[in-house]
Order: sequence, then C-alpha cells, then structure tokens
Amino acid sequence: MPEDLFGKLVEIGKRRGFFWPSYEIYGGVAGFYDWGPLGFLLKKRIIEKWRRFFVHYHQEYVVEIETPVLGPEKVYVASGHVEHFTDPIVRCTRCGRTYRADHLVEEAIGESVEGLSPEELGRIIREKGITCPVCGGPLGEVSTFNLLFKTQIGPYEGSIGYLRPELAQGMFVAFKRVYESLRGKIPFGIAQVGRVGRNEISPRQALVRLREFTIMEMEYFIDPEDREGSCPFFHRMAGEKLPILTHEAKTRGVEKPDWIRLDEAVEEGIIVHPCLGYWMAVGMKFTESIGVPRDKTYFDEKGPDERAHYSTQTFDQLVEVTRWGWVEVAGHSYRGDYDLGRHMKYSGEDLTAFKPYREPITVKRRKILINKAVIGRELKRDAKRVLEALSRMSDSDLEELASREEPVVEGIKLPRGALQVVEVEEKVSGRRFIPHVVEPSFGTDRNVYVAMEYAYREVNGRVVMAFPRDIAPVQAVVLPLVENDERLKAKARSVYEYLVDHGFTAYYDDSGSIGRRYARADEIGVPAAVTIDYQTLEDDTTTLRDRDSWRQVRVRIKDLPEKLEKFIYRGARLEDLGVPVQS
Repeated sequence: MPEDLFGKLVEIGKRRGFFWPSYEIYGGVAGFYDWGPLGFLLKKRIIEKWRRFFVHYHQEYVVEIETPVLGPEKVYVASGHVEHFTDPIVRCTRCGRTYRADHLVEEAIGESVEGLSPEELGRIIREKGITCPVCGGPLGEVSTFNLLFKTQIGPYEGSIGYLRPELAQGMFVAFKRVYESLRGKIPFGIAQVGRVGRNEISPRQALVRLREFTIMEMEYFIDPEDREGSCPFFHRMAGEKLPILTHEAKTRGVEKPDWIRLDEAVEEGIIVHPCLGYWMAVGMKFTESIGVPRDKTYFDEKGPDERAHYSTQTFDQLVEVTRWGWVEVAGHSYRGDYDLGRHMKYSGEDLTAFKPYREPITVKRRKILINKAVIGRELKRDAKRVLEALSRMSDSDLEELASREEPVVEGIKLPRGALQVVEVEEKVSGRRFIPHVVEPSFGTDRNVYVAMEYAYREVNGRVVMAFPRDIAPVQAVVLPLVENDERLKAKARSVYEYLVDHGFTAYYDDSGSIGRRYARADEIGVPAAVTIDYQTLEDDTTTLRDRDSWRQVRVRIKDLPEKLEKFIYRGARLEDLGVPVQS
C-alpha cells in the first residue's frame, strides 16, 4: 500500500462523499467526523454484516435491543466508570495546551507506557526532559481526566447524567427483563449497535480516535460452572487458528503473534473460557469478511495493569494500517460477574439467574434469623429503620454481620440476640448464580476506515475501491452506452427503476464517455455495472461488468435481479452468470 494512503482516502472521502471533518464551515472540532452519503451506506453495510455474524447466525441464543444514550449518574457510579474511566493528562505551563500524557511519552521515547500511573508518567517526563511539542515549554504535573460526557437530565439541579461511553451498561441494566422474556434461558447474548461518546483529551488520529462514534457490542451471559454448555456452538470454530500474542510472551520480548488452534488455546489456558475464544474466532472471520487479510490482524492480550477495571482477561483485536501501524478494531473481554454484581449491589435488584436441578435435593445450610421482638423492645424508635436495613441485606451480608462481635446497622449497635444463627434443612429445586459475561465489542467507524484502506487499489492509473461486494455502498450502476441517444437513456432509466424496485442500491449515470463513467463507478467501489447498448433495444439483454476484472457477460434484463443477488451476496463468478462478451 502507498505510504500516503490516508491522504488519498481523505481526498476521496471529501470529493466522493465518504467522510469529512464535522462542522467544517466553523473550522471543525477535533474528534468529530461526518459520514457522507457513500460512507453512511458503507457503514450501514458493515453493521448489517456484523449483525449477520454475531446475531443472525446465533439467533437461537442472541437477541438485539436498543437502550438510551443518556444514563443517570448512579448507573455509571455502579459500573465503575465515574471512578475508573480516566486517562492521564498533562498541561504545558507556558502555552496552556493540554495533552494525553501517555501518548506524549510514547511519541517521545518510542515505546508503550500503557498502564503506567500518573506518577510514573510524570517521572519519565522529568527524566527524559519531555517538553511541549508546540512551544517547547515545560510540562506540569500529570493528573487524571474523566472521559465521561457529563450533562443534566431535566430542569432540576443535581439530576446528573452521562452520555454512555459504551453500550454495555444499558444491556446489563436490561438483563432481568431480557432474561425473563427468554423464559429464564441461559446462556444467551444481548447485542446492540449504537452511538457512544468519550471526551478524548487530544484526538489526533482522525477516524481512529473520535469523541462520538458507533459501537457494535454484545454481552453474552453464561453459567460459570458450565463451560461446555455455555458455548454450544464452539465446535464450529474449534479447529480455527488464531494469531495470539500473549502478555506472558510480550514480557519475554516476543513481538510477533503465534498462530494457535482455538481448542488448544482454551485447553492450555491461553484463553480463559471457550466462549471468549469462540467470539474471538467469529471476530476474526468478520474482519476478514470486510477485506482484511489474515496476516494483517492479531489478538493482543492486555496485562493486569492494562485491562479495564471490569476485565478478567482482554484481547485487543488489532489491524495494521499505513499511517498509525497496529490499531484496535475490537476488544474481546471476559468480564466475569463484575457488572451484574455491581448493579445488584447499587440497585438492590436481584440480577441472578436460576438453573433447575433434574430432581430437587435436600441441603443443610446456616440461616440467619432476625429477632424482630428483641430489636423492637431494645431499640424502640430506631427499630423500624434497623429492620428495614436488615431486610435489604442478602443472606451472605447477614451472615457476615452476625459473625461480628459488635454488629452495627445504620450506625446503631444491635442488641444481643437480634441475629440468631440456626442450621436448617431445605429442599432445593435449583441454584441461583450471578451470570458471568463475555463481551466482543467492535468500533464501527474504525472498521469502516479499515475496510476503505484495504479496498484501495490503483489499476492502470485509475483508483478502484475493491470492497467485498456485499459491503459496497452502491451495488450497481446503470449506464446507457452513449449519452446523447434518448432511446438508450429511456431504456437505461427503466432498468435502473427495475433494480431499485427489487431492493438494490443503484444509481444512473449518462454524463460523459462510457469509460469515464466506468471509472467513476470503480472509484466508489460499485461491484456491477449494467450497460444498455443497441443490442438491448433488439433482444432485451444487457452487459454486466465486474468492477475488479473489468470483464463483461451478457444477461437478460428480466434475470438481472437474480444474477446480481448471486454476484453480490453469494460470491458467484461473473462467468457463471451469462455469456462472456469479447473485448
């Protein structure tokens, strides 16, 4: 690929309507981009393909929902984002410019500093003499900056809300409703596609780092005690080889991934759970399907200091691009029971799942009895408040409280005998548990850019965007052979309308020479060109041209919808669709 490919894509993006910086007439705002008419269609196709891979092919287990982009503060306190969703920030003491500290350090020393604390980053800045890249002034102390966009919900002060930084929390909060609607079936996944916002400190990587963007995400809920049953489709991908660079290998200085069979990676503990590995393999297939070669992507395991606060294990799925090297297009995380556990604690709602036994069993267990009479007699006016607090506690919380020498609730010491520990026998029909979660999360905008970069070709001085046919923004162009013959133009118009009526995204072009019109279609990636010539007027046949080979076959107009469907969605060869036309 040419080194200045990004610049060429920017030029095509603006000129042909794929993408451009938002608010251009006001000078633009960093971190915001518009998707134009063609970019919007390309993005839509990629989202549709992601849905096929992650939802449609697994529809027995995965459903899709939509949740709000704004959430109340307590949701993001519970999720840990208010506390943990931060990046290190440093300010120039001379010109006042602000930078993301870890990125500034990485550019200066040429190595990754991901996971280092603000104090460690500050020490490196001082030791290496790193200064402001604009004015050369000294840098101040490194601090943390929360990336959540903060707002107010409604007219009342104190009703704080946040723009969601990910889709996950909406799905976790909706877990109980979806679980009940699926009649208590587990495992199952909740998928969602939607807009999110992150108040990035200094987004300087165009479409790779945005402040508002689209995510394609799925939360897959499993029984942690049932590894095999949690991933009933594992066999589909068991033999697939994945390029994996483990954290342990990186600590030994290894820089290149090792290709490992999925089943072996799970058996050896390289991937902590079969479901995590399965969705990684699906992610690999998806990335290939939008045009990324297998040797241009790999899975990079994050170390303990690099993972998000909710993660037990995370692999970033990286793709190589010309300007920025290896960039993350997806994150695959084993989130354990962190999220549902936290939302249970903060909301007081039961977010457990229930798995019945084949037959009820009798178990002995300790039970904590609350002696309301003792509490009422001894605590009098405070009794009601204490009893309400005790009623909200789980069995484990009550047991922990009863184990203390001086149990205290709501700041009030409980009298002797308020809590009694007894052993009881119970018949149990099943067990309750907090589901664990596996999450594949894809950045849509980055994947769209990646698809554009890998589609770019220069053929005989002509630009061709060779998208995989099923994600091409426009699927067919209809062209009269010459621009000044009204009979050909009328026939071409009727064929165009015929294709539109059959659901294809097409356009009509009669301006300029036929060669120039083919070139315009190739430049935006149209996989099929339908040309109306004088033979069409005689026998109702037309030529169908392949964008990539430039070869043509002759087909009947009435067969065009069927032929195009096979060509675009089923990968049919052009030669199998009609009679070859001699060039």
